[in-house]
Amino acid sequence: MRLGFMMRDVVAAAALLFAAAIGVARAEPDLGNWSVGGGDNGQITASLHASNKLITGGGALGYSPVLTLACRPDGEPRWSEWLQLNDAVSASRKITISVIVDGGGKTDESWSVGPRGRTLVRDGDDGIRRLASANRLTLSWRFGLLSGRGEADFELAGLSEAIGQIAASCKTDPP
Repeated sequence: MRLGFMMRDVVAAAALLFAAAIGVARAEPDLGNWSVGGGDNGQITASLHASNKLITGGGALGYSPVLTLACRPDGEPRWSEWLQLNDAVSASRKITISVIVDGGGKTDESWSVGPRGRTLVRDGDDGIRRLASANRLTLSWRFGLLSGRGEADFELAGLSEAIGQIAASCKTDPP
């Protein structure tokens, strides 16, 4: 009989731990598919893979570009965003990216081309601010004069929570 009471206590304790774990999980912000972490030089980042795939130059494999939002705790510019690609663009310094937020009108922006042409960067908090209440982002660019265009679609669920978490870790206000 004593064993029965012990088992009942163990089951009750396990149920309480499970309920507590669910409560803690619900207390965390819903970041959707965003992953928040640390980047180079102490940056706080949130990254999201595109919902579509681009075919690599060889045509055999596909990949999803990655959009990353970043905050530097010390330094200027404090906020930036970048697009990571597997295939390089042929531009060397600046590239024009067409931006569509929530299916609205197209806006052309100038982004810097990073090392080896596989990272496109835009500094400043205005880019993050334009996305703060958005649900969807489409970025489009030319790989080169004869190479065609690339396009990346991003479902931004959880973005405001990710921006809030980055800003808190960066000890600054969200843009």
